[in-house]
Amino acid sequence: MISITTKSPYAVAALTELARAPGQPIPVGEIARRREIPAQFLEQIVATLRRGGLLCSQRGVKGGYTLARAADQITVLEIVELLDGPLASDGDGVFADSAAAARAVLAATTVADCLAREQQATGGPMYYI
Repeated sequence: MISITTKSPYAVAALTELARAPGQPIPVGEIARRREIPAQFLEQIVATLRRGGLLCSQRGVKGGYTLARAADQITVLEIVELLDGPLASDGDGVFADSAAAARAVLAATTVADCLAREQQATGGPMYYI
């Protein structure tokens, strides 16, 4: 069966937030505030993402997290499987077909795609003079 917990959508939101400012470390608390994610829960998620090689951490006053790879090189499927395990590896018939379709969509969608969708939905970044 297909099982995706709240960890995966929160992780995608956090990585998308980091993709907004590539290479600029952002503290977990700031990501949690911007995305309205419980900070303690996000800390656990970020630790798993760091161990999985998707994030780099920087200590100190200007510390925080950055993406370990370019946003267009991190797929949503990779995030989901890191946090929730293999996606629908046990299914028959129509359930196997639906799992394969879900895997294909998630594998074809990157963090950069998620950022582009957000920017399109909000009308893009706002610049004020």
